[in-house]
Amino acid sequence: MDIILLERVEKLGAIGDVVSVKDGYARNYLLPNKKALRANERNKKVFEANRAKIEAENAERRTDAQKHSSNVEGKQVVLIRASSNSGQLYGSVSVRDIVDALNADGAKVTKQMIVLERPIKTLGIFDVRVSLHPEVSVGVKVNVARSPDEAELQSQGVDVMASMFEADTSGFTERRDPSLEPGEIVQDEDEATEAQA
Repeated sequence: MDIILLERVEKLGAIGDVVSVKDGYARNYLLPNKKALRANERNKKVFEANRAKIEAENAERRTDAQKHSSNVEGKQVVLIRASSNSGQLYGSVSVRDIVDALNADGAKVTKQMIVLERPIKTLGIFDVRVSLHPEVSVGVKVNVARSPDEAELQSQGVDVMASMFEADTSGFTERRDPSLEPGEIVQDEDEATEAQA
């Protein structure tokens, strides 16, 4: 289906571009969200008549998004989740969790603004992109940890999972006495003097 874009759509085009997309993408996403019009003669005339107004509204929304980006950019939110010993979460961190945490911190974002490249299913710090406008994107950090203390360590750059599995060098070593028969137990010096008395 050929459509006329009413706003910039990532990986598709800018305002006024006539592009060809799959029918389902156009019918289910672009047309209902008023991001595009069907590319027929009537709609092309309507678009050309209103082009200046559409571009002015887009510029105004972009300016508002750029002002709002200072409230969101660089924020770090901490999400406490239960996980296995290997660091795998029981479940995953959803877009809604990130939106709730950002809004609690005063960011004022919606679910549609969060761009999650892949699901978050492990502990750690993740970079998440927030698209405030098709032409304005900012980054936030999501710190997923098992406790607030662990989140603090991760924010300082400590890999909590790696430090948990480091080799313990102060471990137990068994004393050995080569003069004893196999199966006999080495006695402490205190026990040996009591046994002789």
